[in-house]
Amino acid sequence: MIFTIAAKDLKSLFASPVAWVVLILVQLIAGYGFLRRFDDFLNLQPQLLQLSSPPGFTELVAAPTFSTLAAIMLFAVPVLAMRMIAEERRNQTMVLLTSAPVSMADIVLGKFCALMVMLMLILALIALMPLSLAAATRLDYRLIGSILLGLTLLAAAFSAVSLYVSSLTTHPIVAALGAFGALLGMVLIGEQVADNLHTRGLGVLAALAQVFSPVKNLEPLGKGVIDSYAIACLLLLAALFLALTVRQLDARRLRG
Repeated sequence: MIFTIAAKDLKSLFASPVAWVVLILVQLIAGYGFLRRFDDFLNLQPQLLQLSSPPGFTELVAAPTFSTLAAIMLFAVPVLAMRMIAEERRNQTMVLLTSAPVSMADIVLGKFCALMVMLMLILALIALMPLSLAAATRLDYRLIGSILLGLTLLAAAFSAVSLYVSSLTTHPIVAALGAFGALLGMVLIGEQVADNLHTRGLGVLAALAQVFSPVKNLEPLGKGVIDSYAIACLLLLAALFLALTVRQLDARRLRG
């Protein structure tokens, strides 16, 4: 049933002009950044040849391009997720879905999977940019794999938060703005709170606060370090907000 709901929502996403606009804009922004960095990399070749161990194409071009995608997802994910629950509630189609013999968890996971498929498509298209030059230059596949893993987990966390905010309202625009505000708050405040708690010797609270700092958890993966704690934090953040979304929709169904 999860895959049936995911297929339905994915079809709705591709039928929406908003999704296509987001897809095109993300590719244009990422593509422009990639070409600019590639041009800078070519211009730096004389200076790089004088270094004993110069940074390569992956470090100077591919990694910054993926970092740009992390920032873009802060805007793109709320826009893609805003209609998935809020608009269904506004159009009363959510009532039909929740009255069907399917659990609320299946509904939420189906929508989450549909959103992740769209985001993985975006990520795959951007990954093809540096990979297209694999025959012409040496790529650090371990670093690329680590970054892609981090971006996948970041997309999952952003998607879960955005779906939860979408479940709180019947207005898609409000859902998008609310999700963006929540994610931006985590980016700006989460790391600072975790660092302050760690400085005061409150290690346990600092560790819990780091769960709500997704970009900080992306940093080690962006450097090629497979940090199990950072991975666990991103997974926990996604699981927490998916559970909150299920709880919110269950409570609304009981209230009628």
